[in-house]
Amino acid sequence: MSNEQWQAGSDGVRDILEQAERWLRAFKPRFVGQILAILVLLILLATSWYTVQPEETAVVQLFGQVVRTAGPGLHFRMPLGIEKVRYAPTARVLKEEFGFRTISADRVTQYQRGTFAEESLMLTGDLNVIDVQWIVQYRIEDPVSYFFKVREPVDTIRDIAESTMRRVVGDRLGSDVLTVGRVGIASKVAEEMQRILSEYEAGIRIVTVELQDVTPPDPVKPAFNEVNEARQDLERMVNEAQEQANKVIPRAGGEAKQSIAEAEGYATERINMAEGEAARFLAILNEYRLVPEVTRQRLYIEAMREMLGQATGLYVVDSELKNLIPWLPLKPGENPPPPGQSSPPPGEGNSIPGELRQ
Repeated sequence: MSNEQWQAGSDGVRDILEQAERWLRAFKPRFVGQILAILVLLILLATSWYTVQPEETAVVQLFGQVVRTAGPGLHFRMPLGIEKVRYAPTARVLKEEFGFRTISADRVTQYQRGTFAEESLMLTGDLNVIDVQWIVQYRIEDPVSYFFKVREPVDTIRDIAESTMRRVVGDRLGSDVLTVGRVGIASKVAEEMQRILSEYEAGIRIVTVELQDVTPPDPVKPAFNEVNEARQDLERMVNEAQEQANKVIPRAGGEAKQSIAEAEGYATERINMAEGEAARFLAILNEYRLVPEVTRQRLYIEAMREMLGQATGLYVVDSELKNLIPWLPLKPGENPPPPGQSSPPPGEGNSIPGELRQ
C-alpha cells in the first residue's frame, strides 16, 4: 500500500470519528431513559406471547418445571425466558423409515436405497439372510412424557423398532417372511413396540408398522428366484393333480355306488322271485295233496291254455282222415304248408303233446 492510500484511509476514519463525537455532544441525556424504557417494553412484549399451530401442543416450563400445556392459538407467558415453551406435533402422524430414506415426495416419490444394510439385513429362523425394509408410523399422545420421560425419543423409537423386528423375523422361516407372514410380522412388531414404549412411559402411540419391501440380498437373488420358480411349478403341478383327483375320484365313487346299488337291486329281485316261485309251488302242492285229480286237471288245462295261446297253427294227425287237409290254422289268413313239408314254417307252430294226437 502506498503512502497516499494510507493517508487517505486515515483521513476517512478521522472524519467518521469526528462526526460521531459531534453527534454525541448534540444528543441530550434526557432522551436516553425514554429510549431504554421503550426498548425494555418492546422486549417484554415480544417475549410475553407465543402461538401454537393447529397440529401442535405446547408445554410451558417455569424454571425448568412443567406448569401447563396449551392447545392451538395465541397464548401469553412470563417474559424474558422465565417461562419456556416446547412444541410437540401431537396431531400429526410421524414416521421413521428403516432400510431406505425418502428423498423427494413432490410429484413422484423418490427413495434412496442400498446404503442402509446395517438396518435392513436380518437373519431368519432357518439361518437365511433377507433384506427387510419397513416404516413405523406413530403419534405423540402425551407431550410431557415425550419430552421428559425419555432422553432421545426418536432414537429410542428407532432402536426399539429395529430390535423388535430382528427378534420377530428371527423367530420365523425365511419363506414365511417373504410370502404369507408379512402381515403377521408387522402386527407382532407393532404390538411389541407399543408394549415397550408403554413401559418406558414415552407418551407415544404406534399407529402402524408396514413392511415396504422384503427381498433376499442382491448376491443371492438369482438363485432365490430360481428356487421360487421351482416352488411355483411344484405348487402348480400339485394343484393340477389335486384338481384331476377331485374330478376322477368322485366320479369313480359314484359309478361304484351305482354298480353296487344295481347289483343289490338285482339280487333282491331274484331272491323275491325265487321266494315267490317257492311259495307258489308250495301252495300248489298243498292243493294237489287235497284233491290230486282236480288239481292235475287244472294244471293241465292252464298249461295247454298258455301253450296254445302262443301257437299259430296245429297239425291234425289222424290216419283215417282222407279228404280233410291236416292243418288247423288258429289265426285268420294263415295258409297251410306246401305239400311234402313235414313241419310248419319256422315260428308258425309248435309240437303238441301226445294227448292231442290221439
